[in-house]
Amino acid sequence: MTAAPAPWRSCNAWRRFGYGLLPGDLFSYLLHMRPAEWPIMAAHTALGWFLALGLLPALRAERLGTGLWALAIWVVLLNGGTLAINSVFDRDAGDIGYLRSPPPVPRGLLAFSVGLLALGQLLAFTLTLQFALVYAACFAMSVAYSVPPLRLKAVGGVDWLINMWGFGTFTPYAAWAASGRVLDVEHGLILLAFCPLFASFYPLTQLYQFEEDTARGDRTLAIILGMKSSLAVAIGCALLAFAVFAAAGLMAHLALWQWAGLAFALLAWLWVLLPWYARHVRMTMRQHQRGMYAALTAWAITDVVVLLAFAL
Repeated sequence: MTAAPAPWRSCNAWRRFGYGLLPGDLFSYLLHMRPAEWPIMAAHTALGWFLALGLLPALRAERLGTGLWALAIWVVLLNGGTLAINSVFDRDAGDIGYLRSPPPVPRGLLAFSVGLLALGQLLAFTLTLQFALVYAACFAMSVAYSVPPLRLKAVGGVDWLINMWGFGTFTPYAAWAASGRVLDVEHGLILLAFCPLFASFYPLTQLYQFEEDTARGDRTLAIILGMKSSLAVAIGCALLAFAVFAAAGLMAHLALWQWAGLAFALLAWLWVLLPWYARHVRMTMRQHQRGMYAALTAWAITDVVVLLAFAL
């Protein structure tokens, strides 16, 4: 009798194709880089490029190659390597962000992930010095976040700070830095606003992982605060983020339709967060996971609105 394929190999057509195409566990290396997140990371990174150069000028052929190169380094090598090294030490059995039914960690994943991060650092120096420096800062934070003995993701509050700055502000700033343009106050406020916005989003990524994080002994921010307080913090941070966007909007003298766009984005966040806060006691872990993906949609709406408000 032929043994049934492992569930992580056969749970969907994409998995069956990938494991059929690549020998052994090679496809597992790609999955642990979580390519499902790459479009989201690429969009948020590219926002800084468009803010720096303007929507249409940023797409000109003489500039587009540099922007795509910066995206590849930041999204595939830095972000992919960061998520892979996180998998090495977490060894999650259940669903994790952007990866359902994760495969067992391949033996060489640690060396592979460090290699990705190091290669990205070398290639970062092909762009501006500012890009290479912000890459180095995020490289250091990635290692400190996941790797013992520091493993700061297990220290509630510190994990939050790393992510709000690393993903929230440094990620779009990296593409801005790749453009070579000097950062001004107005655009600095826009990039800064994404720091409290990710501070809002980050606890939401942990609510459906309470059981696994608790079993590992991790003291994540959401575990320390509890679900109710985590959601209250998320609401407060979202409001703070849009207050900073509003300050940038006043400096930019936005038109009425652009203010309406910012209001719509804020309402998208409140549409997700307020009912979640009201119903959290009765929600299952699967429903908390769906809430996280709904908040991710609100994040995407915000990126688009900021693009239209400040990069046209």
